[in-house]
Amino acid sequence: MSTLKQQHVADPTLTEESIADYLQANPEFFERHSALLNSLRLPHDAGGPAVSLVERQVLVLRQKNVKLERKLKDLLDVARSNDALASRIHALAMLMLAAPDPAGVVRVLEEQLRISFNADQSVLVVFEDPAGGANSGRFLRVVGRDDPAIASFRTFLQANAPRCGQVRDAQRDFLFGAGNVEIGSVALVPLGQKSELGFLAVGSRDSDHFHPGMSIEFLARLGELVSCALRTRAAA
Repeated sequence: MSTLKQQHVADPTLTEESIADYLQANPEFFERHSALLNSLRLPHDAGGPAVSLVERQVLVLRQKNVKLERKLKDLLDVARSNDALASRIHALAMLMLAAPDPAGVVRVLEEQLRISFNADQSVLVVFEDPAGGANSGRFLRVVGRDDPAIASFRTFLQANAPRCGQVRDAQRDFLFGAGNVEIGSVALVPLGQKSELGFLAVGSRDSDHFHPGMSIEFLARLGELVSCALRTRAAA
């Protein structure tokens, strides 16, 4: 029978829980009884020989330090990524402001999504032609808001926030062509309140690139920027 169990028989009030409560309430206990730190032995996490309490504490602190370093690295990576993304959005804004007309805005947007934002495919769907009679093409899609072709987007069009993830077959076929299975995930970005101008669709071959749990702040800013640029150049 262990010492603890022997004491437990002699004193029913002495339990593992009561000892733990006492040590927690008196963290200076081992300062007064420092010799115990080297005499107490604990099993090694990796299954090796027993180690002293001090060695075990050092091991725990090292493990916590490794976890904190990894978390810090992740935060720094996210910060760098966000900073780079903010710079690209700023550059896009400058280029669209310099465009002479709505058609120029559309050209700049298509080019920058492909070059600076590495979009595998992208489509700008508008309910009124912003490009002065330009025909719909692979990037620019001019349709009526009540067009049956966009019926599958009704719920999204009534919302005021970007949506990320996989899309239904009807949505994918409309945006990227019937039978196009290379697009794994899509970001849908409204242009104006309840997509009054239309919406932007950015597709990725990676099924996890755009997912429902990701931050949509930059996508929302992108939508506001494109909407403003189209309105400003149309009024010029």
